[in-house]
Amino acid sequence: MSAQNSLVVLARGGYAARGVLYLIIGIFALLAAHDSTKPKDSHKSLEALLNQPFGYFLVGLVVAGLLAFSAWRVLQATRDVDHHGKELKGLVIRTGLLAGGMVNGALALFALSLLISGIGSSGKSSGQAKDWLAHVLSWDHSNLMVYLIALVPLGVGIAHIIKGGKASFEKYFEADEDVMQYVRPVSRFGLVARGVVFLEIAVLLAISGSTYQAMDPPGMKEALDALQNLPAGWLILMVMALGLIAFSVYSFAEAFWRKINMDVPAIPRP
Repeated sequence: MSAQNSLVVLARGGYAARGVLYLIIGIFALLAAHDSTKPKDSHKSLEALLNQPFGYFLVGLVVAGLLAFSAWRVLQATRDVDHHGKELKGLVIRTGLLAGGMVNGALALFALSLLISGIGSSGKSSGQAKDWLAHVLSWDHSNLMVYLIALVPLGVGIAHIIKGGKASFEKYFEADEDVMQYVRPVSRFGLVARGVVFLEIAVLLAISGSTYQAMDPPGMKEALDALQNLPAGWLILMVMALGLIAFSVYSFAEAFWRKINMDVPAIPRP
């Protein structure tokens, strides 16, 4: 297999792995609308998956896919294979892609640690993260750093909502209208739903910064918990869960039909 074809497989496998992960999170969040003990984030969902039949095999596939997706995101950011350019807007997008690659890489390493050490190690790492954050929040004016960190999910959330609202993702798809008439509405719903979750994470980060609390950094679980605590929260959570499942469908659609540009220097075409 040529280097070009290997990169295409890497990218498509990564999108598929993201789809699997969000499908799992969405299903568990849907169940959590009636049972609050169900997991609502990537870490707990991977732990729950590990306990299923063939769980180690499935988590192993997710690890491989997330590592591939992380590598693809880094390639998108550093080699600009989607031609975002070097203007401010392009650099912001590429920075977001690089951050996404790092986050997915960290998640892949977490899943790998589950495979190697078992679920018991995850609680230890969570405690270490809490102790680390408590130490950081003991610094003078550290809440300002939390506000700056909150800008990342804020920007991601806004970008997802705009992307879903304008359906700008279509320019990256190689599919005819017979396919897009189904992919388009589901993808738009999924992108907006994921954007709303990221906006919530940004708000929760800002709140934790203003109250100067030593707590675990809020993530998807805390965002979905906040929705569940609203009036008719079970219904709102159900809609968001369906949105995350729709985002998984969007990820699978990218695995099948996304244009994978390979205009990368030093990599010969087949």
